[in-house]
Formats: sequence, structure tokens, C-alpha cells
Amino acid sequence: MIDHIGLTVRDLDASKAFYDAAFAPLGIDVVMSVGAEETGAHAFLGYGPRADGRDIQAGKPSFWIGGGDTLTGPMHVAFTAGTRAAVDAFHAAALAAGGRDNGAPGLRPHYHPNYYGAFVLDPDGRNVEAVCHAPA
Repeated sequence: MIDHIGLTVRDLDASKAFYDAAFAPLGIDVVMSVGAEETGAHAFLGYGPRADGRDIQAGKPSFWIGGGDTLTGPMHVAFTAGTRAAVDAFHAAALAAGGRDNGAPGLRPHYHPNYYGAFVLDPDGRNVEAVCHAPA
């Protein structure tokens, strides 16, 4: 349903370092960048699934971060993880990259019996989640 989403960040370099680390266990990389010279204002980075041939969306940016004059407000965004181990790795990598814990990896049965998620706050305080819906 959603094609892509974009967030304005305070510090593009700091946010890139955070998201690069947090997304690595999920198979998500920067797949497109647009420079300030191209937009006439600010640079943007587009993240998407790695172009490895297994995902029809591979190489398509769906999550964008970039500079801007007004910081995008509070929000929650969740990214699909193929395994519970990937959720655990996302959480550990995000914390190591300077994210703040907002919910350790674990089952959230109030959503559904197999909902396994972890939550971190990004450098601008947004709630970022990795979730696996598969059974253990």
C-alpha cells in the first residue's frame, strides 16, 4: 500500500551511520542517493532491499532520509525481518550505533501469537521497529 516514506533528519551523516548499522541484519542498504545539487536544497538517501535477485523490490528505495528545514515529527515505522534472529541482530546493531532501547526483542502476543519485535529510537527520537511474523 505504501510506496515509500521520507523523513527529515537533523544530521544526515549521523542518521546514515545509524540506519546503515541497524538495517544491515535486515538486508536493507542505501540503494539510491540524490545530492543537494540535484534537488537544489538538501541531499537524500533512499534505503531498500539489497539487489540480490531474491526480492522483486530489490534495489527500490522505500525509506528515505534527508536534510530539510523542518524535522519530521514523532512517528513509528516498522521493518520486516525474515527471522527472529534478524530482529535480535537489528536491535543489537541499532544500540551499538547509538540508538536507544525502546523495547527489547521479544514476543508481543497482544498483537498476535507469533509477533516478535524489537524497538529502538533513532538519532532524532523516532520509534523504529524490526518485526518477524513467522513462528519460531
